[in-house]
Amino acid sequence: MSEKKEPSVWEGFKTFLLRGNVVDLAVAVVIGAAFTNIVNSVVKGIINPLVGAIGTKNLDHYSSCLSSSCEGEQGIQILWGSVLGAALSFVITAAVVYFLMVLPMAKYLARVEARRKAKEGAQEVIEVTELEVLKEIRDALVAQRGSGSGHDR
Repeated sequence: MSEKKEPSVWEGFKTFLLRGNVVDLAVAVVIGAAFTNIVNSVVKGIINPLVGAIGTKNLDHYSSCLSSSCEGEQGIQILWGSVLGAALSFVITAAVVYFLMVLPMAKYLARVEARRKAKEGAQEVIEVTELEVLKEIRDALVAQRGSGSGHDR
């Protein structure tokens, strides 16, 4: 009787690392880090000045006071400007990523898939045509044998 040997921890780790998912994930992290600089530059150089033209670039100064006096560090302040600034930064960053990366990539992948399906459909038509020709040849051979000299078998 042969015993099935369990893979070692090292072999399991090598298998895990060599799977495509880990390599794809590592590439995605590196590309994501590089792409972060592009997105931050677009937000800082284009979007923030446009928002600044309407209001202010720095929303951190906006707050509300919950106590009777909010002089300096005294009192209870709600820093709603910081929260609004972070939310706007997130929405702007998400919009830049969507419109500059996700949407064009989705359109590109849809075109590639449409071409692949068209090519696959043409290949299927060719295969069907070949099958029909082969059936016709088979039917002609059967008919030829049937009307032949009669000394089969």
